[in-house]
Amino acid sequence: MEKIRRRLALTGIAVALGVVTTLARAEFPDKPVTLIVPFAAGGPSDKIARDLAEALRKKLGQTVIVENVGGAGGTLGTSRVAKAPPDGYTLLVHHIGFATAPSLYRKLPYQGINDFAFLGLINEAPSTLIAKPTMPAKTFDELRKYIAADPTKINLAHAGVGSASQLCGLMLQSALKTNLTSVPYKGTGPAMTDLMGGQVDIMCEQATNAVPQIEGGKVKAYAVTSTQRMTLPALAALPTLSEAGLKDFSVTVWHGLYAPKDTPAPVLKKLNDALKAALKDPDLIKRSEALGISVVNDGRLEPAGHKHFVETEVARWKKVIEASGQYAD
Repeated sequence: MEKIRRRLALTGIAVALGVVTTLARAEFPDKPVTLIVPFAAGGPSDKIARDLAEALRKKLGQTVIVENVGGAGGTLGTSRVAKAPPDGYTLLVHHIGFATAPSLYRKLPYQGINDFAFLGLINEAPSTLIAKPTMPAKTFDELRKYIAADPTKINLAHAGVGSASQLCGLMLQSALKTNLTSVPYKGTGPAMTDLMGGQVDIMCEQATNAVPQIEGGKVKAYAVTSTQRMTLPALAALPTLSEAGLKDFSVTVWHGLYAPKDTPAPVLKKLNDALKAALKDPDLIKRSEALGISVVNDGRLEPAGHKHFVETEVARWKKVIEASGQYAD
């Protein structure tokens, strides 16, 4: 009889421990969360992710780690998240390339945007059209004429296939109705270094990364790609490309937050709530505005609005990429 009592007691303890364990697991997050950035450290997306990580930490109460998984135009890091356990502990911070990859790459190691749960759009930033410091053109109109005189002598730098700078460059060539010699680099850093050194001629680059070089007089700036002029001191005097003559030209580099598909709804809700709180963080807003970045505070911060926005971007960029005929291997 005593043995039976002991066995029942042990069974009760085991059941109780099982219930406690289950409840503990249900309390998300109970360990660090990782933000995968599918690009090298030091670039605009990396900086945005690190600022976001700090703001998310305050809301989630857990360490938020940023891990850079660069390569293949962002598809390696994106694939890592697509194949990660759908538990909310591995997330993706990706820019406009998230929407262009399905058209740009003939074969992806994941099923496009259908492999992800949408958590909300983070921010938007214009790009700038900049050139080497020795470029003779002083205004965009002069630059346009300089390019038209002999497009074959103009080298257009970009940070690699799938990068925001490449996409902006494709749009620019389409608007100018010309083909320039594209020079791809393994990241923003080396591309900017060669532009400042005069090894390449022009480049589209996110304001996030271009502002310090413009302020330092290390590059020439001609225009911004937003629909309205920027108020940031370094960019305030620059026209939009649309008002400079490229009608309806608009390219904003946006970033979004994603989880693997099939992540439980309660976890997604907690992550979306944390993102909303993070984007109200005064420190994050201040750092963003200093670089010409607009933090999102509209319907695209909701998962449904974010998904709809990305779907429209997929359709928009598919036309640009198909017209250019420039695909990744």
